[in-house]
Amino acid sequence: MSALQPQNKQGQNPSKTPSENPLDILQAQMNDDMVAVNQMIIQHMQSDVALIPQLANYLIAAGGKRIRPLLTLSCTALFEGETRSEPTRLSENMTRAHKLAAAVEFIHTATLLHDDVVDDSDERRGKPSANIAFGNEASVLVGDFLFSRAFQLMVADGNLDVLRILSNASAIIAEGEVMQLSVQNNIETTMEEYAKVIEGKTASLFAAACEVGPIIANQGTETVQALRNYGLNLGMAFQVIDDVLDYSSTREKIGKAVGDDFREGKMTAPVIFAIQKANGKEKEFWQRTLGDKKQNEGDLEKAQNFISQHDALAHGMKLAHQYGDKAIKNLNMLPDTPLKQTLVDLVSFTINREY
Repeated sequence: MSALQPQNKQGQNPSKTPSENPLDILQAQMNDDMVAVNQMIIQHMQSDVALIPQLANYLIAAGGKRIRPLLTLSCTALFEGETRSEPTRLSENMTRAHKLAAAVEFIHTATLLHDDVVDDSDERRGKPSANIAFGNEASVLVGDFLFSRAFQLMVADGNLDVLRILSNASAIIAEGEVMQLSVQNNIETTMEEYAKVIEGKTASLFAAACEVGPIIANQGTETVQALRNYGLNLGMAFQVIDDVLDYSSTREKIGKAVGDDFREGKMTAPVIFAIQKANGKEKEFWQRTLGDKKQNEGDLEKAQNFISQHDALAHGMKLAHQYGDKAIKNLNMLPDTPLKQTLVDLVSFTINREY
């Protein structure tokens, strides 16, 4: 059964109002399904070891955009694939899309737990990160638990293509994170290397989340590939904007300290663009602060000034738009529906968001 909201004669979503952004609209369109997915998440993060559900719930309850499971549900519902359960029988009537969307969210949550330990983060979504609240050891081990739960859900689905896609994504995410470590503090990092990093650590899961939808909705290879590419390019744009926001937003908007990437020596689009245009003195600054990890008070502001002087944020936005244009083109082959239009609009929202 399709998860779309009832449509009027013009094919518009009657729940859409001018104040709603595309993510709000997508969440409304898939609301009943996300209720089922959230119940599935709660069920599968339970354990007799009390610390596991306590820590997992701490991070999950902090909120989040839930874009990845929404994409799995949406890319199934595009083809009227079975997504929705009867609300009164959720536990008895979970569909494949619900279970795989939960698996996708578990993979994402596990990577957040591991990332915060690796990055020594102290804040996530406006509250102390799990590694601060529970310790590094617990965060890593509960992350491992959630990865295991994701694989149990994949195996239970019984489709080898689905297992291949999501297991490959899990491996690629880990490779992307290791690759990021290998170029960290290296001011000679190229945009090509940066693209490989963000494709691995972020875009690969977006791609997989979109790809499994048409597979379980029994679509052909061309359609499956188109939605995979949509997710991949959306994920690339998403991460580029995250990296731009780290130098341009505020703690209140993004839910964590601004400048974390600078303090950690991460080579992201704004910095790489600025270094490409840097003069000798500026390159000395970047080598000291990022390459040699010798940062003083006021260095973040200097970095932001150099980034601004060379229009590096604008270059980052341009790059995100290029990926966004590719994502939208990937949807061209699909029939025009309100849900497809929401996925198109989601691209612009992802690029123009402030958090």
